[in-house]
Amino acid sequence: MTGIFQKTIKQASQAARLINLDKKLIKRLITPQRVVSKKVIIKLDSGGNKTFSAYRVQFNNARGPYKGGIRFHPQVNLDEIKTLAFLMAIKCAVVGIPMGGAKGGVQLNPKELSFNELERLSRAWVRAFKNYLGPHQDVPAPDVYTNPQIMSWMADEYSRLVGKKTLAAFTGKPLTEGGSEGRELATGQGGIYILNEAVKKLGLKLKGVTMAVQGFGNVGYGLAQLAYQAGYKIIGLSDSQGGIMALNGKNMDPLKVMETKKEHGQIHACYCLGTVCDCVNYKKITNDELLKLKADILVLAALENQITGGNVNQVKAKIILELANGGIDPIVDGILKKRGVLVLPDVLANAGGVTVSYFEWRQNLKNEHWPESAVFAKLKKIMTDSFNEVWQTMEKYQATPRQAALMVGIKRITEAM
Repeated sequence: MTGIFQKTIKQASQAARLINLDKKLIKRLITPQRVVSKKVIIKLDSGGNKTFSAYRVQFNNARGPYKGGIRFHPQVNLDEIKTLAFLMAIKCAVVGIPMGGAKGGVQLNPKELSFNELERLSRAWVRAFKNYLGPHQDVPAPDVYTNPQIMSWMADEYSRLVGKKTLAAFTGKPLTEGGSEGRELATGQGGIYILNEAVKKLGLKLKGVTMAVQGFGNVGYGLAQLAYQAGYKIIGLSDSQGGIMALNGKNMDPLKVMETKKEHGQIHACYCLGTVCDCVNYKKITNDELLKLKADILVLAALENQITGGNVNQVKAKIILELANGGIDPIVDGILKKRGVLVLPDVLANAGGVTVSYFEWRQNLKNEHWPESAVFAKLKKIMTDSFNEVWQTMEKYQATPRQAALMVGIKRITEAM
């Protein structure tokens, strides 16, 4: 992801100029307020010590406390964390929630640590960054390779350090520890609300609209299952090890694919309903092949930088739903627009996750617990209202959807500044 921060702020600066933003304000907008790098040391089960590079970047709290995930990944670096922190500030503003942007990370492969070592690392991260955190200062959440268990350890460590139980210091926690109903499905549910609005705008009839989903983890699987239930035809699914595509006009139930994946440890080359597998109407494909499928909708729910200058002209989808942060290299947005491809950008498409995180924070502050129906009703209104505002901005300025989303977010942030 080297250089992605410069590409991102260049694009944001261009969007800011379209709304005639003052140069001094643009400079403040694209400059992080705080960049913290630490070396975190933990004791391994073997008795030795290991040191990890850890980060927290905070980007603009004019609208409220910083908000953003913590990722544990081998490719974590400062350029990436700065980019994601900036985009989180924009994302919160696009959907109108009163929070700023932040991102944290640790450079490691979490699969190489034991359960106890992961707990030590999670608690050590909180000790290292404690002075920059808090319910009214910076509220972290899960991200790549972090989860409710890790948030539970972090919230507990923060509470221990400040001497009182402080549920609102972290979100994405287990339900039993102050987590919100609907959190696991939040990103996919928000993505479906956005996608449904786009399909309506384009006048597509839902029955028979085809979809391919890259990334079959929590977010991609959740989105695929919701889409299947809504009537979309799923013709391609993939994860990091490869995927499966449907032939001859066939459809796939993501639940059945997931059941087979759990049984075999990977997505199977055949479509299986229990013990009966169809290997004629389905075949194994690579991640790269999935991006090039002739599907009406391509969902990016894996890692960043999947569509680049090298493969953009081979993408055949009419709509791209960018659930992954930075799934599309910003430099190819113009090419996709010229080709008539509607990109639903990450700062809008995947904002369901941070919106429900915000709901969790509000519930914790007020010592409340909302039912899932209330969570999703509030989420639907926020996502559909945000889509319509971005769409109107896109039409007004003849901008790309990403430019329009950036313009909406930037306007709200700079008004608060």
